[in-house]
Formats: sequence, C-alpha cells, structure tokens
Amino acid sequence: MIKKDGWFRIALRWKGSVVPEVLPRSLMCGIFGVFIYILYLYQVPVSLPILGGIIPNIVLGLLLVFRTNTAYERFWEGRKAWGNLVNTIRNLSRQILVAIAEDEPSDRQAKIAAVKLLPAFAIALKLHLRSQPVKAELAANLSAEQFERLKTMNHPPLEIAYWLSRYLQDQAQREKLDRYQLNDMIQLLHQMVDAVGVCERILRTPMPLAYSIHLKQLLMLYSFSLPFQMVEQLQWMTPPIVALISFTLLGIEEIGIQIEDPFGHDANDLPLDAICNTMMRNIEDLILVSSVDGLAIK
Repeated sequence: MIKKDGWFRIALRWKGSVVPEVLPRSLMCGIFGVFIYILYLYQVPVSLPILGGIIPNIVLGLLLVFRTNTAYERFWEGRKAWGNLVNTIRNLSRQILVAIAEDEPSDRQAKIAAVKLLPAFAIALKLHLRSQPVKAELAANLSAEQFERLKTMNHPPLEIAYWLSRYLQDQAQREKLDRYQLNDMIQLLHQMVDAVGVCERILRTPMPLAYSIHLKQLLMLYSFSLPFQMVEQLQWMTPPIVALISFTLLGIEEIGIQIEDPFGHDANDLPLDAICNTMMRNIEDLILVSSVDGLAIK
C-alpha cells in the first residue's frame, strides 16, 4: 500500500514545488507594488482601477486553460506510453519464457539472454530520452559484446528491438515457435517500438516559442498592472497582495513548464528510474519462477 503524506506536509513541502523558481518573480512584483504605493502616498495619480477589466480574461484564459491543459496532456501521454511499455514487456517476457521450447542447455541460456533484453530496452529508452550515453546500468542485462555495440549506436532502443526480433525469427525457423506465437510476439515488439515513437513525439514537439513568449509578456503585464488597480483601496496592503496574486499565476505557468517535458530528472517528471527498476524486478521474478517450474517438471 502506498503511504500518502499528510495534507499540511504536502502543502509546506519545498522540494518538488515551483516556489524556488516563482518566488523571485513574485517578490519583484511585490517590490513594484511598494514603488506604486510610495507614489500614491506622494499623491501621484497612479490609481487606475480601469486596468482591472482589460487583461484578466486574456491572461487567465491562456494560462489556466490552454497552458496547463496542454502541458498535462503531454505529461499524461508520456505516462500512458510508459505504462503500456511496462505491460508489453511483462507480456512478451512471459510468452518467451513459456512458449519457446528448451531442447538443450544453450536454449535456456539464449532464452534468458533474450528476456533480459526487455528491461534493457526500457533503460536504453530512458537514457535516449534524457540524451545520456549508454551507462553501466545496462551492462547487467547485456553481453559484453552487446554493451560495446550499443555504445556506438545512435538509437540504442531500436538496436535492442532488432536483436529481439532476430531472436524470435531464429526460434521460429528452428520450429520452436509456430507462426501464431511468432505473430503475437512480434506484435508485442511493435508495441514497444510504438512507445518509443510516442515518447519521441512528446520530447521533440516543444510548446511553440511564439506562444510561450506572448504568454509571459501578458502575464508580466497583468502582474505589473495589479498595483495600479489596487493601491487606492488597499494602500499599504498592495505589495503583499500583488506578490500573492503574482505567485499564484506565475506558479501555475511554472508547473506547466516543468511537466511539459516529463522525461527528465526533476521532481515533477515521470519516475523513469523507479519504473525501470520495477521492470527489472519483474523480469528477475519471472526468470526465477520459470527455472523452478522447469526443475519441477523434470
């Protein structure tokens, strides 16, 4: 059972929040509010409540609806792609271990080597999405030759998919798989490669730059217009209220920025390391169970 943090513990949490990124901007808006309040004390005509009806609908509409929805769709699509990848790897590993016959000890070794390529595929995809080179965490699931080969490849996940496809075709040629079993396994392999395409589409389709620029300009215009709207009614309370409202709006925008690319290392990104570790444990359990069952049958 997953342990849930308390409401106040989450509300007061610093790590994983957008406070570090948003606080300096919010304080800047508050300082600007202090400046406007000082001008108001010196009877400079800075009170312009009419500004309250010009920008809010535009800013809030663009920010709260389009920005956050679009970012969350990208985040959720990435999560679904990885969820489907986990299920597909579990299904394919189970079918390989159960369906492919073992006539010789070498058949068992080849089968286990093929099954270990499945979590290697997920780890290679994680590194690929993060633009990281092939690392030692892949070595436990690959032969030394395969590991060195991957270091030279531009797209390691596709190379691993090729090895798996070649293994399945070889087993079919040796009549250890019938055509229906082969077709089912190849379809599962196709789904794994499809997950790569989904993740790459999310990664390589950023939010349009013109939209991001225009949204930030509108947001700052709105934040800096707040003191002019409030100074007559709030007076000395203008700076903290302006900082609070700006913090709210800037925070929502920052959340959208952080979750629109969900494959990195930030606290709000997808837990790809944990997902890959889960797949590793699943595969190890399946290999162990298949070994025990094989001894029991003998």
